[in-house]
Amino acid sequence: MAHDIVFFLAPDDETAAATYLQNPGRAFESVTCRFIEPDSAIAEWDMYFEEPSAEVPPLEQLHGWSWPKWVTAPSNDGVEVFALPQRLTRALASASSAELEELAGRWIIRLKSADGDDMTDDDLLAVLQRVAQLATSAVGTGGGLYSWSF
Repeated sequence: MAHDIVFFLAPDDETAAATYLQNPGRAFESVTCRFIEPDSAIAEWDMYFEEPSAEVPPLEQLHGWSWPKWVTAPSNDGVEVFALPQRLTRALASASSAELEELAGRWIIRLKSADGDDMTDDDLLAVLQRVAQLATSAVGTGGGLYSWSF
């Protein structure tokens, strides 16, 4: 589980990859959260928009989903940078409040079942809403939406 997660905007993969050694929240428009797995969150969100449902799909289905691509693969220090899929970025940008609430509810159920009392204290709906705002900016500027974690 990543301790620090930053969802951030960058103009391209090369610029996003350059954040590897430092938290990008200082230099880029970003949203931070703690104690989630960003790759599984991204896959969960993407699955929701491709196959909308308030029901939590089986874990096997999530594990079989297309996961985000690394911009920088993790090394021994545990830092990794992912690019959110463009289709997810567009879906988040155009998502309604009701869709974000339903997705957050589903995501929270999955996290509680996996992490129990070790689940993040972050307001996950607020995190998702702020990431959706970043997605709107990414779509508007033609840049990308990324996740940095440690």
